[in-house]
Amino acid sequence: MSVLDGILDGVREDLARRQAETPLAELQARVADLPPCLDPLPRFREPGVSIIAEVKRKSPSKGALADIPDPAHLAAAYAAGGAAAISVLTEERRFGGTLADLDAVRENVTLPVLRKDFIVTPYQLWEARAHGADLALLMVVSLDGGLLADLLGLARDLGLTPLVEAHTAAEVDRAAEVGADLIGINARDLTTLHVDRAVFRDLAPLIPAGAVKVAESGVSTPEDVAEYRKWGADVVLVGEALVRSGDPRSSIEKFLTA
Repeated sequence: MSVLDGILDGVREDLARRQAETPLAELQARVADLPPCLDPLPRFREPGVSIIAEVKRKSPSKGALADIPDPAHLAAAYAAGGAAAISVLTEERRFGGTLADLDAVRENVTLPVLRKDFIVTPYQLWEARAHGADLALLMVVSLDGGLLADLLGLARDLGLTPLVEAHTAAEVDRAAEVGADLIGINARDLTTLHVDRAVFRDLAPLIPAGAVKVAESGVSTPEDVAEYRKWGADVVLVGEALVRSGDPRSSIEKFLTA
């Protein structure tokens, strides 16, 4: 069993519990009363590089990263530093996140908010929308057959912007085939957790013209952001380096001016 397989098993167990507690009809009723989602793409397409700053407590590869008692306060610091969007990890077992974190961030920032999780069912997209997300992560590696296209279509129907994540050339091709206009290249292989930033360099040219390119994982310094930008990134998603920095606002400013 790969690392990803183990994560997905836990995700499905936790999902079953939430579905038992909160019926889909309840989520749909909540969504009906919400304002439209914020569109991150105009900001992402502006000249220069944009930063998606992540609320991330821990990871399978590094364990505990930071004590984050108030995710809303952290998100506000990200916004003050110039982040274009906020990513909130909501997976519980390996990343220590919750949907309550998403609620807290949504209530306290006016930037677009990404629900970052291992989304494998329509229910999770309804959850994302009901809890205030504007974007939702769809990982090609975990969505077989027509499921990727189905979830991308539902995300758009709900007003969410799908961030479609790839790690191989074949996965980039699948993202392009379903018409994704926001494509992330994760430098981390989720089956092994190995990180190789050159994966973005090699795969970015395969992303169709017009699609926004997002570099994910492997950022420790402003120079890393600058290199991703040199390789064609429009957006860089940063988590660990920010939560460990001690001064996330200043760190984002440095990333943006690198």
